[in-house]
Amino acid sequence: MPIVVDIDIMLARRKMAVGDLAARIGITPANLAVLKNGRAKAVRFTTLDALCEALECQPGDVLRWEPDSDADGGH
Repeated sequence: MPIVVDIDIMLARRKMAVGDLAARIGITPANLAVLKNGRAKAVRFTTLDALCEALECQPGDVLRWEPDSDADGGH
């Protein structure tokens, strides 16, 4: 999937544990793991807002787009 989740990078920069972040944003550690490992199909704006507040960052710091490596020219 071309959307890459960089929560691990932000956690390392903030020296924060996954469990601490999950508690701060009000989701289970298991659901946070689904999100940070790129297995989530969607992210609620309320969750994104809570992530940005807890990590003191912008949405683009935790989400980025990369083209598919197996795409046929992007069409």
